Amino acid sequence: MEFANYLSEQNIITALLLFIRMTALMVFFPFFNHNQIHFSIKTSLALMLTIFVFPMTPLVNIEPSLNVQYLILEAISEIFFGLCAGILLVLVFGVLSMAGEQISMNMGFSMANVMDPQSGVNSPLIVNSLNIIVLMAFLLFDGHHLILYFISKSTVLLPLGEFMPGTNLAQYVIKGVANMFLFGFIVAFPIVGMALLADLIFGMLMKTMPQFNLLVVGFPIKITVAFIILILVLGAIVKLMTNLFLNTLNDMPSLFF
Repeated sequence: MEFANYLSEQNIITALLLFIRMTALMVFFPFFNHNQIHFSIKTSLALMLTIFVFPMTPLVNIEPSLNVQYLILEAISEIFFGLCAGILLVLVFGVLSMAGEQISMNMGFSMANVMDPQSGVNSPLIVNSLNIIVLMAFLLFDGHHLILYFISKSTVLLPLGEFMPGTNLAQYVIKGVANMFLFGFIVAFPIVGMALLADLIFGMLMKTMPQFNLLVVGFPIKITVAFIILILVLGAIVKLMTNLFLNTLNDMPSLFF
C-alpha cells in the first residue's frame, strides 16, 4: 500500500522528466555519446542515474491546468538542456578536428581517411589519433566524473522543465566557435610552420639542384619531420585541451544555473 501511495502523479511526472534529462545528457555529452556504446547501455545508464538522483530532486509543481501539451513542452525543454550542455564540450573536440585537418593537409595525409568510431564518419588519420589521445586524457583527469557531478547538481539548481537559454549562453557558444578556430590554428601551428619552412627549403633546393626529386626525397623527409614535431608538442596539446575541458566544465554552472 505504501508503494502504491508513492506512485503519485507528482512523483511519476518528476521521474519521467528526470529520465528525459538524463537520456538527453547521455546522448549529447562526449564519451557517453560514443557510437560504439550501444543505445541499450546508454538507456540503462540513464535509468540508473534517474533512480539514484530522484531522491534529491525537487518534485515538479503540478498545476490544476496541467495538460499533455504542457508536459510535452517541459520534455522539449529537458532535451534542449542536454543539447546546449553537450554543445559546449563538443566545441572543445572541434578544436582537434580543425587542427587535425590542417596537420593532415600539410603532412600529405589528407587522403588517408578512416572511420571515426565516435562520430561514425570518415576523417583523416591524424584527427582520429588526436581524438583518441585527448579522450584518454579526458578520462584520466576524471572528466566523466565531473560530468556526472554536473548532472546531479543540475537537478537541484535547475528545476525540471524550466530551462530557458539566456543571452549569456548564446554569447558563450559564439565565443566558443570563434575560439575553436583560434585554438585549432594554435594547435596546428608547429606543423603548419614546419611545412611552410620545408616548402621554402625544397623550393630553394630545386632552384639550385634541378635533379632534386621532390616526390621521392622531399615528401618522406617532410612527413618524418612533421611526426617528430607532433610527438614533441603532443604533451602541450593534451595540456591545452585539458585546460579547455576544465574551463568549460567550470563555466557551465554559471551558464545554466
